[in-house]
Amino acid sequence: MKQVEGTPPPEPPPEAAEVFGERLDIAQRYAALLAGPGVERGLIGPREVDRLWDRHILNCAAVGELLESAERIADIGSGAGLPGIPAAIARPDVSITLVEPLLRRSEFLREAIAELGLGHVAVVRGRAEDASVRELAADSDVVLSRAVASLDKLGRWSLPLLRPGGRMLAMKGERAQAEVDEHRGVLKRLGANDVRVVRCGVKYLSPPATVVLALRGEPEARHPRRRPAGGPARRATRRHT
Repeated sequence: MKQVEGTPPPEPPPEAAEVFGERLDIAQRYAALLAGPGVERGLIGPREVDRLWDRHILNCAAVGELLESAERIADIGSGAGLPGIPAAIARPDVSITLVEPLLRRSEFLREAIAELGLGHVAVVRGRAEDASVRELAADSDVVLSRAVASLDKLGRWSLPLLRPGGRMLAMKGERAQAEVDEHRGVLKRLGANDVRVVRCGVKYLSPPATVVLALRGEPEARHPRRRPAGGPARRATRRHT
């Protein structure tokens, strides 16, 4: 990827070494890609460069605490690779598919994973609800998202990609619990079970990352409305009297 001049990323905080270990250099190279080509291509705002580590890279890597070894993960609406790429750097023992519909973003993602040597990461251009994406990402163990949409929409997009018992992990902000309360009924009808808010990175993030977790069950069956017995007949009788 062609490097461009711009504001260099800040040095990683001490906590980054704990999160990424011997792969910290990969995380630093990713930070440089975000601060350079990422800003130039409009994938991240220039004002975000100074807080790349706390607000973006470490915040997204924190979701790695909720992943298990050898899991298949889809990151929908990946954008500049958040949260998928930091999670992939922190957890090389999982495989991650970055799902992104926009061409310029998907091209950036392909170039980034090639430059960073992330052989366990793939890119699919499309929307989560596209038939082609549903086929490629079917039976995922986990579907990640960050700042993509409201929970009711995320449920419609994420749950069909999951295997039974798989986990939807939606990174949210301070209103996470209020959003869960607002959309709990819709999520239940879509087949989401055990919907709850969890916090990640509590040892090194202030505030910690907030994630809405839901398990995929079976969607509620839709039953046609039953008309009262004899209803139409009574109306017909009244019309002829």
